[in-house]
Amino acid sequence: MRNFYRPRPEKKFYFINHRIEAPTLRVIDKEGKQVGVLSKFDALGKARELETDLVLIAPRANPPVAKLIDFKKFLYQEEKKLSDAKKGIKKSKVKDIKLSLFIAQGDLTRLMNRTIEFLEEGNQVRINLLFRGREIGKRQMGFDLMFKFLKSLGEINVSKEPRLMGRIISTVVFRKK
Repeated sequence: MRNFYRPRPEKKFYFINHRIEAPTLRVIDKEGKQVGVLSKFDALGKARELETDLVLIAPRANPPVAKLIDFKKFLYQEEKKLSDAKKGIKKSKVKDIKLSLFIAQGDLTRLMNRTIEFLEEGNQVRINLLFRGREIGKRQMGFDLMFKFLKSLGEINVSKEPRLMGRIISTVVFRKK
């Protein structure tokens, strides 16, 4: 039995208020303006006075940078930034199209149209031409069919040139941008 372990993404850990260990801090207020370099206790007093939290933002800076903000609101905004960043990324998938050496013209046209649809959606397409039985002796016909198929797709980029691997001629294509 396999043990499928998926590492979880690390959550960023922030030191807040009394958990900050640095003796002096560069303090920034809610608007992003610098308050100045203060001792830890003066910074905590300032945070109490403004009814906010003191959050260590850049612990490796010299002196470390802390911000006077509402910590829960800050965490919410960080999560929102991450989710917005994920929404903007479209993962392109690799779709498969399978051809055979003696394919009818109607089937070939249908597969060309399907391939064009995949490319317009932004996906990569892997095109495989499978040789069955004695067809392996007609390799040149297979390459000719593959190149004819690729030419009929219009303007595309070929990321992997057609080549024979065992009994399959395979290539990967994607749309020019």
